[in-house]
Amino acid sequence: MSRLSGKIALVTGGASVPGLGSATAKRFAEEGAKVWITDRDAAGAQARADEINAAGGQARAMGHDVTDEAAWDAVFAAIEAEDGRLDVIVNNAGIAVLGPIAEVTTADWNRQLGVNLDSVFFGTSRAVALMRKTATKGSIINISSVAGMIGVPGCSAYAASKGGVRLFSKTVAIETAREGIRVNSVHPGMILTNIQGVAQEDNAANFDAVLAAVPMGFMGEPEDIANMNLFLASDEARYVTGAEFVVDGGMTAV
Repeated sequence: MSRLSGKIALVTGGASVPGLGSATAKRFAEEGAKVWITDRDAAGAQARADEINAAGGQARAMGHDVTDEAAWDAVFAAIEAEDGRLDVIVNNAGIAVLGPIAEVTTADWNRQLGVNLDSVFFGTSRAVALMRKTATKGSIINISSVAGMIGVPGCSAYAASKGGVRLFSKTVAIETAREGIRVNSVHPGMILTNIQGVAQEDNAANFDAVLAAVPMGFMGEPEDIANMNLFLASDEARYVTGAEFVVDGGMTAV
């Protein structure tokens, strides 16, 4: 299959299995993209790239702390040097710092926004710059959450970061629309990933109630998000920008 044939894509936070980034990287490669996988876990990122290459796809891996601007510059320098352009970026790397507001510290808040929001700014700004430089009509996909759209108990810092991603994406979409650079946000609900395991442990008092509120009655799989990302990365979504795409089993429809 070749919905992304010839495209160069970057997926951050791609080491974790099960995870949205690793599933997205695999799906992109299956559809013909060359995928750059980055993660703070460099060995894990390399393992995912090795799996893709062994299956006949194309992938490269780099260690990458998404809160470090210099690290972003190194990643983009490597991509430009090797491939000359970037067609797609999925700003996926994220963490969940959960708990009631009375227990959230300033350090918790800063760490949450640094990983989930600052990194999206760093990645998006550099992607826009390179796409403009190469006149590439690219796709920027920023991973938010249903917590960026509705209130979820125990998620104040997380929600702030993900709500920021949503409106940041809309604003940049307007700024870049005439250049053919598309910017959209994806809002997963309850998806079976490693980060969801952290949520279950750290937000146990609310986790079961949140899951019970999902109309479809079960968690989604990382592949459900990967398939949405695939659509947005492909030319099928050429007229789609500044939008949010909810993949949540009906959670936000209630």
